[in-house]
Parts: sequence; structure tokens; C-alpha cells
Amino acid sequence: MTTTEEKTYPPLQRLPAHVGIIMDGNGRWAKARGLPRLAGHRAGVENLRRILRAAVRFGVPMLTIYAFSTENWSRPPEEVEGLIHLIYEALNKEVDELNKNGVQLRHIGRLDPLPEDLKTRIQQAIDLTRHNSRLILNVAFNYGGRAEIVDAVRRIVAEGIPPEAINEEVISAHLYTAGCPDPDLIIRTSGEMRVSNFLIWQGAYAEYYVTPTFWPDFDEDAFYAALQDYAQRERRFGGVISTTQAS
Repeated sequence: MTTTEEKTYPPLQRLPAHVGIIMDGNGRWAKARGLPRLAGHRAGVENLRRILRAAVRFGVPMLTIYAFSTENWSRPPEEVEGLIHLIYEALNKEVDELNKNGVQLRHIGRLDPLPEDLKTRIQQAIDLTRHNSRLILNVAFNYGGRAEIVDAVRRIVAEGIPPEAINEEVISAHLYTAGCPDPDLIIRTSGEMRVSNFLIWQGAYAEYYVTPTFWPDFDEDAFYAALQDYAQRERRFGGVISTTQAS
């Protein structure tokens, strides 16, 4: 994950421990260039490699990327098939390199509807990179925040946990992201002002950063700008910064 010539960036005062990214705008990026939507998705996959390098360089320890939602199945069949093929392709081409560079891959979402060979390939990638710690990459594929909460409730019921014992910690421990810190920063590309069912429990107190840049054009400079914006914010978590703290 190195480049021959690297731009120098000033050190950031504060880094998020966990960044979520809603990678939006691939289709509009392609349309603006007279290309099919799948060309935009392919460009988006290529851009992810650049952002992973940047995350390592800037010292961000965990990324969660929104790759395919539970609602994306309603898209035209040829687009869905193309997206599934891109996942196969990325797993076949990138996993060994990611492993060599210390990236730990995790999957969050429902595996059940996926083809058996794709489920096997995903599990192999998870197993291969399990002990890496340079960067943890959660891939939200066939993921939906509401579906995640439904699945968590089902697991809680199946374990026989009594209602009076259920609190926020119990629910968090049964989400797909159990054991991960909640995201400090969620970035959305393409300028859309909505969360799109992404980390709706975990992102309750996340800082949001929306940029009009389409995902394939969201480069290292744009990522640094988002981190720089985050570093300048005051996080209150529903409270108030006292005069003593602010001084």
C-alpha cells in the first residue's frame, strides 16, 4: 500500500477510531461520462484501493464501507449481477494483497441469499486475514441497519435473555459489529443528505460529513479533508461542553 511519490499532509489533531463510508454516486459518475452504470461501480471498486492506502497512511484503524444494501436487490437484474461479479473479482484479485498489507477483512450483513461459492469465498477471505491488525475493513454487503437490528433481536430471543436484562449493551453485543467501536465519523459521497439504512444503531452519535464528490473521484485529498473537518468538531454526545472544559 505504498506509492512512489506521496504527498505530505499536516498531522491531524484528532483521528476517528472508526470511519464509515457510504460510497455513493457511482452510477451518476458513469452517466456524466456517457458510460454504463456498471462502469461506475467498477471505478468505485478501483477507488477503494486508493482509500484503503490513505486510511493506513493517515492512521485510521477501522473502516466500514457500504458495498451493497438489502434494498439493492431491487435494482435491474443486470446491474445486480454485475455487482455480484465485481465482488467475486475483487475477492479473487485483492485479498492476497490486502493480507500482505495487514488488512483484516470482516463481513457485516446477511450471507443467506448469496450464492454458495460466494459465501465460501467471503469466509476464506475472512479466515485468511483474521489475525491482521494494520487496518480492519468491515464490508457491509447485503447489509441493512433495520435488518441488523431484527437479527440482533432474534438472537437475543433465541438465547433466552429475559426482557428486564436487555439494555443497550446487550443489543450492541448482538449486532453484526459486536466488539467494534461505534463509528466516530460517517462520510457520504455524492451529496445526498440521508443515512440510507447504514449503521443506524451504531451511528447514533457519529459525526456526519457529506461531500458532493462522487465516490470514484473521492481521493486521498478528499479523505484528508473529511478527517480534518472531523478533527475540528466538538463532540458532545447529547451533553454540553462546560465553560471550564472549553477554556
